[in-house]
Amino acid sequence: MATFIIIIHILASLFLIAVVLLQSGKGAEMGAAFGGSSQTLFGSRGAATFLNKLTTVAAVVFMLTSLALTMVTTKTTSVIKQTAPAEQQKAIPQLPQQPISQQPQQIPQKPLNK
Repeated sequence: MATFIIIIHILASLFLIAVVLLQSGKGAEMGAAFGGSSQTLFGSRGAATFLNKLTTVAAVVFMLTSLALTMVTTKTTSVIKQTAPAEQQKAIPQLPQQPISQQPQQIPQKPLNK
């Protein structure tokens, strides 16, 4: 299941990149270059083009596959289920610890020959 979603996710991301790169920029119209504004029924940008709609669809598919991948790949186990009960933890034998000496050990020094 996760492999199928990953394939769809990669295809959606590549398609989204291609559709965004195919679109023209905001200031690409000749009227915008000289400060003129086009008053149309749908606003200054005009009606949504086919590429704009494809971008929206690709973005929605990308987001849905991202969420689906997150839900599929997360572990559903609980930390509480992973810990051993207190009785089992007490049953584990502890190794005896050796006492730590408080005084530093002295390193024997060789006499200097002159």
